[in-house]
Order: sequence, then C-alpha cells, then structure tokens
Amino acid sequence: MGRFSFMRALAHVRRDLGVDLGTATTLVHVRGRGIMVCEPSVVAIDVDTRRVLAVGEEAKRMVGRTPSRIHAIRPLKDGVIADFDVTEAMLSHFIRRANTRRLPGFTRVVVGIPSGITEVERRAVEGAARSAGAWWVEIIDEPMAAAIGAGMPVAEAVGNMIVDIGGGTTEVAVISLGGICAHASIRIAGDEVDEAIAAYIRREFNMAVGSTTAEQVKIKIGSAFPREEELEMEVRGQDLITGLPRSIRINSGEIREAISEPLSAIVEVVKQALESTAPELSADVMNRGIVLAGGGALLRGIDQLISAETNIPVYIAQDPMTCVALGTARYLEELDGLAR
Repeated sequence: MGRFSFMRALAHVRRDLGVDLGTATTLVHVRGRGIMVCEPSVVAIDVDTRRVLAVGEEAKRMVGRTPSRIHAIRPLKDGVIADFDVTEAMLSHFIRRANTRRLPGFTRVVVGIPSGITEVERRAVEGAARSAGAWWVEIIDEPMAAAIGAGMPVAEAVGNMIVDIGGGTTEVAVISLGGICAHASIRIAGDEVDEAIAAYIRREFNMAVGSTTAEQVKIKIGSAFPREEELEMEVRGQDLITGLPRSIRINSGEIREAISEPLSAIVEVVKQALESTAPELSADVMNRGIVLAGGGALLRGIDQLISAETNIPVYIAQDPMTCVALGTARYLEELDGLAR
C-alpha cells in the first residue's frame, strides 16, 4: 500500500493538525474545528527541577513576576528552538489541548517554520512534534504556509510576494508554481519592536518597563506611518533614579520614533527580496501587490510604510495572525487531494 493510500485508509480515525510554531505565539488548527489553540509561546519552569509549571497565557502572566527559582521563558528564539526539552513540553501541551478526541498514534501534524533555519534545526522541530505524540509530521516553510493561508494562488505561474512579520523573524518570499523563487529573511520582528520601545522609554524618560508593558504600548498606540490624529496612553514603570513606581504619558509619534530602526530593517529586507526577484516575477508583484501576514502586519501603518518605500501596493491579509496555521491545514487538504 502506497503512502497516500495508507493515509486515506486511516482518514476516519486520524486527527489532522496544523501548527504555527511561532516565537511569540503558537497556533494550532484542527481540521474540521478551526483554530483551537492561540496562546503565547511561553513556558514557566522550576529551574531546580526543570519541571514545567505553566504553559501559554498562564505562563505569560508570570513574566517579570516570578521568584528566583521560577523562570518564565520563551523556548524559541528568533524563530528557532533555543531549548529543545521545553519546546517539546510546550508543543505536547498544545497538541493535547487541541487534540482531545484523538486516537493514540494517528495524529498528523504539519508545522510551519522559518525558511531560513538549518537542517539540524528543522530536524529538531520534527523531533519535538513526534515526541509530542504525532504519528506523521511534515515541515513547511512559513512564507509558503502564510501565502496558502492568505488565499494567494501559489500554484499558478505568477509571482506572489508574501511578507510574514512574526515575533522573532521577518520572512519575505516570492512564490510561483508552488515554489519559493526568491527569499530573504531577518531576525528582526515584533520582539525587537518591543525592545526598541522599552529602550526609548528608558532613555528618554529614565523609566524602566517590562516586555509585557512595551508590547501593550505597541498594540495600543504603536504606528509605523504618520497619522492624522496621534494616539496617547499612560505607561507605568519604575523610576531609574528613585527606584519608585512612576507613570508617564506617551504618544504614537514618540513610539514611531522609537521603533524606526527595526522598521527600517524590515523594509530593507523587503527590498532585498525584490532585488533578487526575476524581472517577470517583479512585474507580477508590481501588478498584484505585496501581502502582509503575521502579527506584525497589525501594526498601524506598516502597509503604508512598505508601500511608500517600494512604490508597490501593499495589502494586509484578511486575518494575518492565523495565516500560517490556516496554510498548514490547507496544505494537508492538498495532500489528501493528491491521494484521491
């Protein structure tokens, strides 16, 4: 019995999962049920025993608030596995949560990963998924998964440019006939934007804020392009001189100045991908535009900034956060189509 025939025979007992294993957020799509898990890629562990105490949203709430023996960590750094054991525990937890009705041994998993990682790192992701209970594992590059999830015609003989701005990496790819024709990536994305905000507040206001606060500032008032009406919010932190709690008012114009450096790096990697694209595909991209996916696509004005710098229309995917997870699920459906 061939590979596809065997998978078809097990169709009535297996469970299909698509996983976007992100630096900041992990999403799990269950076929027939939709997105079942969307939680931060954070794990709280006891440093003495290495025992996992909390995963996901519960663990993220502990960041900056734990005693010395408990660390709330992100097991993925810049899109790659930094701690294999903790990643395996996290992935296993999320798969169990999403796969409550599974039959042991018959879970198929497709995992979206950054296309720039090494073969060793790729095997580490596959091993983590298998250790988490998957019977069959397929790895797919995140730009391809994001393009599929965004509904782009990746199988056609036409150039499609996708920019996936995640937590740890920004991936840019031009896709045609089901393959990546041009690619560029940089390990600068949402996390670096948060760090830039925290550094700006520290430098300009002599106040320290944590990563969670910096992320909230980005979400609430962050912008990449000038606005007609600037937003403003109160930010609380620790005064660096007195050590006492303190609050300040900050606006979106100041945040735009704070994050200009990482945003410039993201724009530059988009230009690098365009420069390495064949002329015919470049013409297609000019006509069809650039599609943005990933959590970074939700930053206000990021589409306007990239469009102004490249002179190419830029569009945000309908649901940029879930593009990779949806793409992995649709990839499995395509494999079943081949089997039939």
